[in-house]
Amino acid sequence: MAAALALSGCGKHEPAAVTETEKRQENPVQIGLSFDSFVIERWIRERDVFVSAARELGAEVNVQNANRDVQEQIAQIEYFIEKQVDVIAVIAGDCDLLSDVIKKAKDAGIKTLCYDRLISNADCDLYISFDNEQVGRLMGESLKENIPEGGSILMIQGPYTDKNVLQIRQGFYDVIRGSNLNVVYEPNCEEWIGEQGYNYAKTGLEEYPDIKGIMCGNDDIATHVFRALSEARLAGEIILTGQDGDLMACQRIVEGTQEMTAFKSVEEEARLAALYAVKLGRGESLDDVTQTIHDGTYNVPYLELAPVAVTKENMDEVIIQGAFMSARMYT
Repeated sequence: MAAALALSGCGKHEPAAVTETEKRQENPVQIGLSFDSFVIERWIRERDVFVSAARELGAEVNVQNANRDVQEQIAQIEYFIEKQVDVIAVIAGDCDLLSDVIKKAKDAGIKTLCYDRLISNADCDLYISFDNEQVGRLMGESLKENIPEGGSILMIQGPYTDKNVLQIRQGFYDVIRGSNLNVVYEPNCEEWIGEQGYNYAKTGLEEYPDIKGIMCGNDDIATHVFRALSEARLAGEIILTGQDGDLMACQRIVEGTQEMTAFKSVEEEARLAALYAVKLGRGESLDDVTQTIHDGTYNVPYLELAPVAVTKENMDEVIIQGAFMSARMYT
């Protein structure tokens, strides 16, 4: 019996060490992704890219859509806090009203990521977005170049509850200040509702019939402004600018009825947002993020991406060769 026990002891194996990959598979990073709404074309595409990229990294994503209801977005973020997710990434509907709930998440030990829009006074762990002042500068430079004689222009912008709008406006005015361009009307489309752009354009054209150009807060607004211009038989005569690189905007640029769009590689933004959300969830260092941005109270780590002015001349190079869209989509 002693010999048998000795032999059985010799054959005993220690359990294999659990690899880091296996640990991550057993305990995947839990990410709560909160969208203001899907009213803007780009957000659906970004949701899909973010979720796919995060899953490839071994994370799980719970997506919530507030449908432009700020109180609903607050409730959804509180739900993420109750679920004790590792990271909450937010596309804010109101950059001021979400401050308290984001602080609540941080107090609960949850990492927070401001996605595209910076939440005020919240001390988020990371902000990822494009250089919004540069977006405004690109649109201002386009209008200056294409209206060398100067004249009256409209600014039909997004909502002031989105801090990006203020940054774009700042960049735009930095460029046109001192020029012969004169902003005579600058309404804001609440909650980024593009249809409001149609009514604002109609009003602007009636009150200022000598308009030379219109700066639009994004390409969705530009689509509805274009409709008003078409009805007035002014499409292609008034210089029109936007941002995002929407399909319809690219089609108008090719046709000559929109001058440019400040293109932002939103798929790149989505992939990076997923990557850094996973890093935050795993407690990894963000030493490669070297910039900060002031949220009103705190300096927040800032991963800044660069927009590109897309015109008819570089459409193929940026949009087609960059595999953002296929040629047949915009012809």
